[in-house]
Amino acid sequence: MNKKTIFTSIITSTLTILTFMVILTWWTTSKIAYVHAIDSGGNFEKVQQTHAQAHQVNLIKSKSPQEVDFVLAANQSVNAVVHINTKSTKAGKYYYNPINDYFFGKPYQKSPDKTVSGSGSGVIISSDGYIATNYHVIKGADIIEVTLNDKRIIEAELIGKDPNTDLALLKISENDLASISYANSDDLQVGEWVLAVGNPFNLTSTVTAGIVSAKGRNINLLKEQYAIESFIQTDAVVNPGNSGGALVNDKGELVGINTAIASNTGSYTGYSFAIPVNVVKKVMNDLRDYGAVQRALLGIQIRDINQSLRTKLNLTSMKGVYISRVMEKGAARLANLYSGDIITHLNGKKVNSINELQEALSQFGPGDEIDVVFLRGDKIKSAVVALKGLTYKKN
Repeated sequence: MNKKTIFTSIITSTLTILTFMVILTWWTTSKIAYVHAIDSGGNFEKVQQTHAQAHQVNLIKSKSPQEVDFVLAANQSVNAVVHINTKSTKAGKYYYNPINDYFFGKPYQKSPDKTVSGSGSGVIISSDGYIATNYHVIKGADIIEVTLNDKRIIEAELIGKDPNTDLALLKISENDLASISYANSDDLQVGEWVLAVGNPFNLTSTVTAGIVSAKGRNINLLKEQYAIESFIQTDAVVNPGNSGGALVNDKGELVGINTAIASNTGSYTGYSFAIPVNVVKKVMNDLRDYGAVQRALLGIQIRDINQSLRTKLNLTSMKGVYISRVMEKGAARLANLYSGDIITHLNGKKVNSINELQEALSQFGPGDEIDVVFLRGDKIKSAVVALKGLTYKKN
C-alpha cells in the first residue's frame, strides 16, 4: 500500500467519524425537541420557549448558593411594615375683608380651620410597639394612626423626632407584634439585592426589588444645620407613600429606611434613597432612652478632597477628608489634630467623603472614645478622640 492510498484512507475514516457525530448530535437534539414539542402541544414557538426556560433554570441552579429568596425576605418583613395616616388641623388666619368692614364694621375675618391629611409607612422595630418612620411623614400631625398588616387601626404616640436625619419614633400600645431585626449597613455592598417594603399611593403591603446602586449619597434633601445625609441609593421602585418604609436585605433584615426619590415628576424615575440602618438604630435608641438625640461632635470643619484641592495643596492622594479648621477646645483639638490633617479612618472604617465621615460619626455619642487615623504630610498618624456632644431637646 503506497503513501497516497494510506493518506486517502485516513481522510475517508476521519470524514466518516465526523459525519456520524453530526448525525448523532442532530438525532439527540431532535429527540429532546420532540419530547418538548409533545409536552408543549406540538407548537414550535413553545418548544423554543421551553428550551429557553430550561436554560434559565440551569443558570439559576448553577448559581444556587447566591440565589436570592425574595419570598423569604418579603415574608420576613411585610407584616412588620405599617401604613401611617396623619391628620393636621391648620388654624384659620385673620384677613382683611372690606365688605364686612363697610357693612358690618368688622374689618377682619377668620378663615375656616381646615384638616390636612397625609400618609406614609413605618417599620416595627420591636415587638412591644416601637415604630421607626420619617420625620417628614408625621411633621405637624395632630393625630397619627397606624394600620397594621392585619388591618387593625391604632392611634400612635410620637416619642421623639430628629429633623437632622429625617427620623421619628412612634409607639403603639400593642405587644407580640411582628418586627424586623437590624442588619449592619456597613456590610451592605453595592450590587447587593434589596427589597423596598411600604405603602405607595396607599397601596398597602407593596414589595419591590432592586440592587444597591451606591452608598454615601448626599442629595441635599435636609436643610438642618447638623443634617446627616449618607443615603443608600437603590433602583428598587419607591413612590410617595413609601417614605418611612423598610429597605431589607435578602434575609429580611432591615438595612435602611426609605426616605426619598430623585424625580422631576414626583414619582419614581429610577433612583430611590434610604437612611442606613446604623444611623437609624442610634437615633431610635436615643429617642427611646433619652427622648432626645445625643449627637457626637469632633469639633472640626471638613472638606471633600477633589482634584482642585489636591493640586492647590499638593496632596499626594485624594483619599480621606481634609480638615480645614479645628475648633478651640473641641474634641479633635484636645486629641492634637490640626488644620491640614486628612482623616482616613474612624474606628477602623474608611472615610473618603464628608458623607461617609458623618455617617460613621453619627453612630457614636458624647463621651465615646474613637480611634482616628489621619495623614499629616506623608506620615500616617492615629489618635484616640473623646467625643463631645450636642443634644436636641424633646419637643
